[in-house]
Amino acid sequence: MIVEQIWTGNAYRNFNYLIACPETGEAMAIDPLDHVKCLGVAKDRGWDIRQVLNTHEHGDHTGGNARVIAATGARLLAHKNAKDSIPDMDQGLDAGDVIKVGTSVEIEALDTPGHTMSHVCLLTRTDQPCLVSGDTLFNAGAGNCHNGGHPSELYDTFANIISQLPDDTLIYPGHDYIVGNLGFTLDREPDNARAISLLDELKNYDPETPKVTTLALEREINTFFRLRSPSVIEQLRQNFPDLEDTPDPRTVFLKLRELRNSW
Repeated sequence: MIVEQIWTGNAYRNFNYLIACPETGEAMAIDPLDHVKCLGVAKDRGWDIRQVLNTHEHGDHTGGNARVIAATGARLLAHKNAKDSIPDMDQGLDAGDVIKVGTSVEIEALDTPGHTMSHVCLLTRTDQPCLVSGDTLFNAGAGNCHNGGHPSELYDTFANIISQLPDDTLIYPGHDYIVGNLGFTLDREPDNARAISLLDELKNYDPETPKVTTLALEREINTFFRLRSPSVIEQLRQNFPDLEDTPDPRTVFLKLRELRNSW
């Protein structure tokens, strides 16, 4: 399996993806907003885009669908509940559905509400799994819930789905926010040595050659996984003085998401 991470360089800092079968050259385009770059990379690699998949219905993820499909004849896949918000879907995905790309690639659809209520993340069935996480999980951060989502649902997705994945899972998000998200982590947990060192490593960061994290690293540097950290809780109490002595993880997550909205 080949995962091609395409930096759009746009104002929204989107990543687009191509996943290809090396045996057949068949490919799937994920959230191909920059249709020119996606089609160009596929042409350069000799790949045939047969499927387009949207992680969710927002325009910065679906905006390139029509032109990619017009150029390739690809089928369009997305969450089953996005049928009224994503035009011309060919297949609605449910939790556990398996998408095949060529003869050698299998990808499982995960039902991951929160950023929107019709969001899927994609988990590859490979020796080292890859998670194409859309706007649910970012490097060192979590998606917002402004446009059709719910923070409590996002917490459930983190706690019950993403946190259960193997530590070596590679994370491929829908946007490049890693530097800003590390800043938020350190605002919330100033003594997080791993976040400090990673931010230092990224001083000259270029998303053309993006940093790919693992879930194990995310557990160290992503404040939305660090819900029992005494430092995180103590810092949170400065913003929310009525916070319980030992707040439950859901409460900590929701307070962090609230603060991130205006940070």
